[in-house]
Formats: sequence, structure tokens, C-alpha cells
Amino acid sequence: MAGGQERILRRRISSIQSTKKITRAMELIAATRVVKAMQRANAARPYAARMTSAIEDLAAGGAGANHPLMRQAEQINKVGIVVITSDRGLAGPYNSSVIRAAEREVMAAQTEGKDYSLILIGKKARDYFRFRNYRIDAFFEGMTDSPTYDDAKAVADRVAEAFNEGGVDQVILAYQEFVSIGTQRAVLRQFLPLEGLSVVASEGDAAARASYSFEPSPEGVLEALLPRYVESRLFSALLDASASEHANRQRAMKAATDNAEELLIKLQRALSRARQDAITTEIMEIVGGAEALGGGADADKVKELLLVGAAVGGAPTSAAHSLMASAAGGSGPVQPAPQPAPPAPKPDIDIDFAAAPEPASQDGPYGPGSHAPLPDNSAPDGFTIKGNADSMLYHRPYSRSYRATLAEVWFDTPERAEAARFKLAGSHPKN
Repeated sequence: MAGGQERILRRRISSIQSTKKITRAMELIAATRVVKAMQRANAARPYAARMTSAIEDLAAGGAGANHPLMRQAEQINKVGIVVITSDRGLAGPYNSSVIRAAEREVMAAQTEGKDYSLILIGKKARDYFRFRNYRIDAFFEGMTDSPTYDDAKAVADRVAEAFNEGGVDQVILAYQEFVSIGTQRAVLRQFLPLEGLSVVASEGDAAARASYSFEPSPEGVLEALLPRYVESRLFSALLDASASEHANRQRAMKAATDNAEELLIKLQRALSRARQDAITTEIMEIVGGAEALGGGADADKVKELLLVGAAVGGAPTSAAHSLMASAAGGSGPVQPAPQPAPPAPKPDIDIDFAAAPEPASQDGPYGPGSHAPLPDNSAPDGFTIKGNADSMLYHRPYSRSYRATLAEVWFDTPERAEAARFKLAGSHPKN
């Protein structure tokens, strides 16, 4: 059970470590994108503000009273709602806050007996309203991450067409306004007709109106500016939504990375506890077995081995297990654990060639234990001498290796080597 628990914890730790790498990478990507999106949003605001101001000045001069985009409906029967969300998730409350605000507006319109028209931008809004069986009149995707003016123009044409044809009496924008890198808020803004235009036209400053001269006429200028106004307002909203999306995703991924780090710490502590519990359980079992032996030298030896294992921070030593097994298996008094036989004394370096089946004569200055060079590459009977002093193929018993000083000894047969008290460590490539 303890081993299974450790495996489960290790799998969870490995999975969370992989997830942490992903969230950290997404956080860094969002941090780089939010700066660019913020710069684009700030750069587009002056243009939208000046466009709105110019249209208000034209309206104050008496232009546009009969223009389709500036008509004020006597009674609002149908409300168009443009909802701007993202195509991807993992952005914290970005999508949910905008969707909830738009849904509240739809429910309020239905409560007042009005119809609604949903124009959705982003897959998240589409999935939400389609799952809840709302009627969707138009849907756009692929423009929320990095919107362009052409994207805004496509949506603005669809909205203006519905407003001009009388399909909707009022258009409301639902998006998240970018205030700063740390503050974004979901807002509902009237898009068409221009909010407060009638007030400007009727109560504007006469001196201000007189200071402007429009050519060829206020109506002609307004006719050309109104489509650009709709596009610029929508483009500014798309840029604000894009910057808000990246800012929310950066915060969400940072929070996910921090949570993964905290969870890793907790799981590593749990893994350490599980390992310690397994070690403690095993030690208690062995101690119980030692106590069952009734004391004595074997029980004391087991306890000593356990203390050694605990001191090094590991599991009980294999010697303790062996001693317990040998003690439990015997019926009589506990016998000491068998000790390995001491190694046999190393034979002398000299080779007794007389022990070979075919003893060889020992003529010349060379022979067993001799360090003298071999004359003319000659060899005794039964031996082949190779001029390689790096290694040899036969080792003495209980010794790691034996290197000849000036020559390497090759036996013709293994029997000759064994008779000379050497054991075979390898064979010649050519047998």
C-alpha cells in the first residue's frame, strides 16, 4: 500500500511539474503580447475621440437630422448587442464577465417586452449562447487576438446594415475596457445611435458652432464621416478587448504557476511522509520479530543493525532481514549467521610448470617469475609468448589481475593454464 501511494504521488508531482512549465510559458507569452496590444489601444483612442467630437460638432451645426445612422427611434422594440470575447480560454474572468453583462442586458430587454439580436465576436460567446439556446444572428471569429481595421470594418458593416434597415432600433457594445495593465472592467456602451447627440445638437454652444465652417456642407461631411465613425469606435473596442484579454491571461497563468508551486511543495511533503511511514512500519515489524526471539545475542544484533539503518536515513539493512529470516526458520537455538569463507591466500607469483600435464623444460634466463627478456621470442613447451605488456588473459585465483612485466603469457589450452594455477579470464580472438 505504501509503495502504491508513493507511485501515485510521484505521478502527480510529474504531471504538475509539466503543467507548471506550460503555464509559465503562457504567462511569458501573454506578458509580451499585452504590451503591444496596450500600445495599439492607446494609439487608437485619440482618433476615435476626435472622430466622435467632429460628428458632435456637425450635429450641433444642424446636420444629420435625417441620416439613418443617427435616427432616434420613438420606441425601441429590438435591441442589438455586440458581444466581444476571445476565441481561447485560460484568461481568468475575462470572458465570463463580458458574457454575464451581455446576458443581463438580454434578459432585461425580454423583461421589458423587447426583442434582441446577438452579434457575437469570439468562440467563447458563441459556445455560451448557443448552449443556452439563444438566437444568434451573426458570428465572427479569428479577430480577437490581434484585431485589424479590416476586421472592425466587416463587423461595422454588418451592424450598420441591420440598423439602417430597421432590423434593430438600438445597438449596444459589450466588451472589457482596458484601463491599465492591472485594471480592466466589463462595460456596456451605446453604439448606435450616437449617445447624447440630440442633446449636443439642441443645447450646444452657439459660439462654438459658429467657429466651424464645413465644405461642401455639414450634411455632406457627416455623410462621409459616419461610416468611419462606426468603424473607428468598433476598432477601438476590439483593441481594448484584445489588451484586456492578454492582461487577464497573464494574471491567470501567473496564479496557476504559483498554485502549481504550492501544490508541488505539499505533494513532496506527502511523499516524504509516505516514505518515512513505510520505513517506520518495516522497522517496527523487524523490532517485533526481534522481541519475539526472546532477547539474546541475535536480538541485540538485529537492533544494532536497525539503529545503523536509521542513522543513515534509509530502510533496514539487508543483514537485519537475513538474521531475522535465519532465526525464524530454525527450531532450536538461534545460530549465528554464516560468515563468508575467508579468501584463500594468494599464490606466489611464480608458476609451477611442473604441475602441468606436460611439464616444460626451463632452459635459459627466462622462466617462472623471471623478468628477463625472452631471447629471440622463444618460448617453453606449451607456451606462446606475445610481446604485449598491457594485459594478460589468465588471472590468478582470488586476485584481480596479473600483468607480466615484459611479456604476455598465452597458454595453448585451458588445461595447461589451470594446472599452472591460473583461471581463464578470456579467450584469444583466434582461439
